[in-house]
Amino acid sequence: MSRATLSEVLQPALRDGYAVAGLVTLGWEDMRAYVAAAEAEGVPVILQAGPSCRAHTPIAILGKMFGYLAEHASVPVVAHLDHGYTYDECKEALDAGFTSLMFDGSRKPLHQNIDETAAIAELAHAAGISCEGEIGFVGYAGGENSAGTDPEEAAQFARQTGVDAMAISVGNLHLQRDRGRGLDEERIRAIEAVTNVPLVIHGGSGVSQAQRRKLALGSSICKFNIGTELRVVFGDALRSAVNLDPTRFDRVSILKDTHEPVFEATRRLLAVLKRK
Repeated sequence: MSRATLSEVLQPALRDGYAVAGLVTLGWEDMRAYVAAAEAEGVPVILQAGPSCRAHTPIAILGKMFGYLAEHASVPVVAHLDHGYTYDECKEALDAGFTSLMFDGSRKPLHQNIDETAAIAELAHAAGISCEGEIGFVGYAGGENSAGTDPEEAAQFARQTGVDAMAISVGNLHLQRDRGRGLDEERIRAIEAVTNVPLVIHGGSGVSQAQRRKLALGSSICKFNIGTELRVVFGDALRSAVNLDPTRFDRVSILKDTHEPVFEATRRLLAVLKRK
């Protein structure tokens, strides 16, 4: 296989009634486990490089890592920039081989968000790749509060930006470890009624498996971003590996012990989003 664009994996999901996981990566160990799990389940996967990942590893290196995994995978793999905040950052990701750019202008006034997202969409489409935008602000557990997506603003945003996917704020939160109160399905239906763009849920770790599956199979939500849930699994596995043998110091040996737990946890969450 080779790198797929976001549109190439989300349009079939929208048509056939399932969702694709956008998995937040932090390093080689988790991204490799994610692709292995996607192959085991026979589903596409979106590897996402967010701000904390990019602060640790340069975009150019991440592009090579994603590209290597995609080219050797038996399923479609999307190399996705998550929460790009500037035109230059998005251009750098494009040049590094990313196949999807998520521009986050959700903190900005509507007209500015539309104008700047449209410029990124134009950049992406000219290069033959995809663009995701965000309308309504998705907050952070224990941090910034959310601003829910207004359906009419969502329709305007989708129409005027030309994005291939639209992240919405419907009760979801980044970095949420518990399941919370669930997503606002009434607001989701109102947004669906005025646009046909594939919808994205950031902060998917805070959504129950039952609601994920219900929406994956019966709504326009085609992408769930999952990060915290899998980072907890990785952290627990790493802690166990370190404590297993205090004399072990080789980090390659230690990190190998994280693969199986992350692989199995990823398989379980991917299975929930698959079509019937």
